[in-house]
Amino acid sequence: MKYSKKPLTFATQIEILKNRGLHFGNEDLAKHYLSNISYYRLRAYTYPFQDNNDPEHPFITNVSFEEIIDLYVFDRRLRLLVFNALEKIEIALRTKIIYHYSMAHGSHFHENPALFRNQGKFQSDNLKLQEEIKRSSEDFIKHYFQKYNDPPNPPAWMSLEVITLGLLSQLYKNMLRSKIKRNIARDFGLPREDFLENWMHVFSNLRNICAHHGRFWNRRFIVEPRLPADTSSTFLKNTRIHTNKLYASLSCMQYILIRISPGSSFSTQLVSLINNCPLHQQRDMGFPDNWKEEMIWQKA
Repeated sequence: MKYSKKPLTFATQIEILKNRGLHFGNEDLAKHYLSNISYYRLRAYTYPFQDNNDPEHPFITNVSFEEIIDLYVFDRRLRLLVFNALEKIEIALRTKIIYHYSMAHGSHFHENPALFRNQGKFQSDNLKLQEEIKRSSEDFIKHYFQKYNDPPNPPAWMSLEVITLGLLSQLYKNMLRSKIKRNIARDFGLPREDFLENWMHVFSNLRNICAHHGRFWNRRFIVEPRLPADTSSTFLKNTRIHTNKLYASLSCMQYILIRISPGSSFSTQLVSLINNCPLHQQRDMGFPDNWKEEMIWQKA
């Protein structure tokens, strides 16, 4: 089937939305928004309020363009809040992995195949690591290559600082089961390393969505967190939640933040944001009733 849809003027976009049942309070202001936020991007926010089995996509909920914009702005604020919190988590993950393994296996442990389970994965991840080091513009990387040639690559506390969280996650996952690996997980209050492997994958996925300005609200996540029942600190009492919705991942983030960043305002900011969620969409993000009564959300 050949794609034959033509580009639409902002005025035409508004007419189409009006004909489908979307209300407008100020069409001039709506044109301004559409000139800065694409019609296609906003479609992700109108979608749940339309009959998408009908080719005309009529609105089945009484909703206005202004409310859709409010939902879009809410989602942006949520994404920025998550992105800021993930920075703290990512830095802590790098620090603990580098410290524990360097102290036990030396400055270039990440290049030691004997520490990894899958050798094919080790080789492919190592190639990715080399590429990311070469792309780095960090002064400490440049300084190493200018001053040293043996070993040929920088130590872990330089190399692993410039790779993506996704690659760091893959490296940790491929490390052999060991007391060191388990102790890193326990530093984050998790009973076993497989939980930290999973959570790192979850956090990496969240970070990628943030970096590409993706939608958080009402997303169904492919990478779902596992919810441990035997954590060293209080986690969730209610684990009968949708792990493919945002609330589950936010709970994992908050659990980690309590340990690594005492005084973090993440929970306070999140509660305030969710209290003002437009169009009462908390459930679509997986927030259960009485979620604020969980101990992790009552701690800074």
